[in-house]
Amino acid sequence: MPPHGGQLINRIATSEQRQVFFEKAEALPRLQLSERSVSDLEMIAIGGYSPLLGFMEESDYRSVVDQMHLVNGLPWSVPITLPVTAELAASLKVDSLIRLDNPQGQFVGVLELTQKYTYDATHEAINVYRTNDPKHPGVQVVYHQGTVNLAGPIWLLHRDSHPLFPAYQIDPADARDLFAERGWKTIVGFQTRNPIHRAHEYIQKCALEIVDGLFLHPLVGVTKGDDIAADVRMRCYEVMLEHYFPKDRVILAINPAAMRYAGPREAIFHALVRKNYGCTHFIVGRDHAGVGDYYGTYDAQHIFDEFDSGALGIQPLKFEHAFYCTRTQSMATTKTSPSLPEERIHLSGTKVREMLRRGELPPP
Repeated sequence: MPPHGGQLINRIATSEQRQVFFEKAEALPRLQLSERSVSDLEMIAIGGYSPLLGFMEESDYRSVVDQMHLVNGLPWSVPITLPVTAELAASLKVDSLIRLDNPQGQFVGVLELTQKYTYDATHEAINVYRTNDPKHPGVQVVYHQGTVNLAGPIWLLHRDSHPLFPAYQIDPADARDLFAERGWKTIVGFQTRNPIHRAHEYIQKCALEIVDGLFLHPLVGVTKGDDIAADVRMRCYEVMLEHYFPKDRVILAINPAAMRYAGPREAIFHALVRKNYGCTHFIVGRDHAGVGDYYGTYDAQHIFDEFDSGALGIQPLKFEHAFYCTRTQSMATTKTSPSLPEERIHLSGTKVREMLRRGELPPP
């Protein structure tokens, strides 16, 4: 599977480049990044956001917000920007280097500043998130971030091993090598920010019947406060893979990106990211990347029909809401079960979280 745009981007600075940048460190204007921007910096650098070389310039930003495509015609559904306050933007000069620090103050990257531009936050919210409700977690970020976007190519200078999951920190180039080593030609990616429950297991195993391998790729970047912690989720995946899946047909890796909760648009975005990791197929289930009642149950599936499949370059596998059927005593969907609504046990990630908080075990 070729990466999006045909080339897997690598913006990780060489040792020689790092030395040059570090020598200039004290003279460079400094910008402290949010955790979300650090995630974006990393994803750009390792090629997860190919073909992006850096934070979007104004033409690409406006094209993505309005048309879900980059200026060059490639599908892209979520803007990748670096917003700052107008006061800070005024102090920075275009065509200069900007030092990028993480929230702990470490020098982790460099921005080659090519543009700075203002944008309409409400317009972005309505187009990308389909709502301007400030209670929506994605919209909330847009409304509270800076009013000027900085743009330009980046270099990643420093990245620590993940403090909790170093063994699962697999970059796109490494994932592609692993798929090749295993002889996999078709790989299905699965996005999750929740622990796997039986509905997830069912659709993953259905997908495994038609492809060579499953790339289980839980997101461990910034999520909203009431999502289950990444270390708990990862332990759940480890137990699942140890007991419930064939070990030679599944690879577990972490996705360092931040969650945006953009529903349908984020489904496209997640698919393109997994394409860059080497996946040929991508599972799109019920209310993918949704939150609350902002999106229709299958809006994230319908949006794929708005794109040319050849331009997307990855095949969505669309699954109905899976449930436990008490009549057949098995997992099923309405496509396969003869049951009546009262014979179906539905369990969402939200319900699982609520039960666990009350100290209740979900039903077997």
